[in-house]
Amino acid sequence: MTIMERLAGTSRIGLGLAAVGRPGYINLGRDVDLPADRTVEVMRDRAHELLDRAYASGVRYFDVARSYGRAEEFLAGWLGGRPDVADVVVGSKWGYTYTAGWRIDAEKHEVKDHGVATFERQLGETRALLGDRLDLYQVHSVTPDSPALHDVELHAQLADLAAQGVTIGLSASGPGQGAVIRAALGVEVGGRPLFRSVQATWNLLEPSAGPALAEAHDAGCLVIVKEALANGRLAVGERAPGDVAALAAVLAQPWVTIALSGAATTAQLTSNMRAEDPRAEDPRADDPRADDPRAEDPRAEDPRADDPRAEDPQAEGPRAGDAEAGGAGWGELAMPAEVYWRERSALAWG
Repeated sequence: MTIMERLAGTSRIGLGLAAVGRPGYINLGRDVDLPADRTVEVMRDRAHELLDRAYASGVRYFDVARSYGRAEEFLAGWLGGRPDVADVVVGSKWGYTYTAGWRIDAEKHEVKDHGVATFERQLGETRALLGDRLDLYQVHSVTPDSPALHDVELHAQLADLAAQGVTIGLSASGPGQGAVIRAALGVEVGGRPLFRSVQATWNLLEPSAGPALAEAHDAGCLVIVKEALANGRLAVGERAPGDVAALAAVLAQPWVTIALSGAATTAQLTSNMRAEDPRAEDPRADDPRADDPRAEDPRAEDPRADDPRAEDPQAEGPRAGDAEAGGAGWGELAMPAEVYWRERSALAWG
């Protein structure tokens, strides 16, 4: 059975362990979500708590990576303690090496390398932990200049892994996600497409990869969306639509197979799961202001009312009502991809 066949009828929300596989990450609010003392034991317990809640909620796709600290180890331990759990799909990623040494204040948290030697080393590390539970192996955070798009020797080794029954994919990052996805769709080994899964950032702030992701879906690829909440920027704050509306906007895209939750608490995960409720497509459905006549103020309906770019003819990027951004009435949040990724790169590890 293919991964899509195995996931049919299950939740379209998957659980990613980026936020709980290591003590430091760039998501907002970690000082509230996690204890100050983030020992390996504390983070393992939190990861297992989230995995338990996710599985009980119908989630069957779990996402880890070599660079997510001990995420693979935590997931492997959870699976090993539950031999009856045989219906989950496990995806991991290689290409970044975790270098923080379990410190939040590390000078460098990860080092990127998409070369053959790193693939061989990290595949061995992943196999040592996950064994034959590995279903999907993705090149981590590919950009247009990555050798993963043109290294023939690497492609041959990835094809060998595919022949063993592991689906080969990649995740894309940066303002050039669309170009990466389209280039990946053209990579073949022995006349057969190599990359059968793509993972990319798509959210109400950064929807630029949408057309390329639709093409990947049409080509038969698994399409996984990461950072649906923009590392928390769409979940908290006066102008944020909230996690449910933001995730519902992702799930409303017909080309999405899985939207990842990056929850750090079970309460966040429970809230994220509400995005599959049809009412979540209307972000005002549970808003008490929806029936408040005072909410008819046009400025109250425009979250960009105080944004100087709103009336700036030189401002670039999607404008209000842009269908690319999806979501019920939240298209005006979209910003130029270059701006989004510049702001993301400035987020502090915490």
